[in-house]
Amino acid sequence: MPEPGAGDPRNPPEGHEMTDQTSPLTEQELDEIAARATAATPGPWRNHDTHLGQYGYAATVLSGEGNDTDLHAWLPTMSQTPWDETRNVWADAAFVAAARTDVPALLAEVARLKGQRKYLIGQLAKRDAESGRADEAVRQFLAGEQPAAEGAQR
Repeated sequence: MPEPGAGDPRNPPEGHEMTDQTSPLTEQELDEIAARATAATPGPWRNHDTHLGQYGYAATVLSGEGNDTDLHAWLPTMSQTPWDETRNVWADAAFVAAARTDVPALLAEVARLKGQRKYLIGQLAKRDAESGRADEAVRQFLAGEQPAAEGAQR
């Protein structure tokens, strides 16, 4: 398979580092995450302890069963002990394996919550139109806006 190029869903975007996410993900970012998940080999994936003879053990991430097994990630431990807990590669391999099903599940949950949020904002806007300002602060909160100061003029 050729190397993925720029714009390929298998490549994370430039400057894509793990950070403390403080702002909401944009629709484009969610679409890019979904594209990477869709482009990946179908799951489920599992982590496995692979013995490499004189080279020790490696934590691997596999899919499929029996003779129809595909290798997706190989994390060398440089250890001669199987499942050597002093190396974090086992936790890393478990995370990578679980991400194959976790990421689509999280994307579906984000979509569900966004739908609920949109519905609630609509319902609050209707109530607010009928009652004045009573629900404005809640609507602003759900919309990610800064609520107006108490007693502020409109």
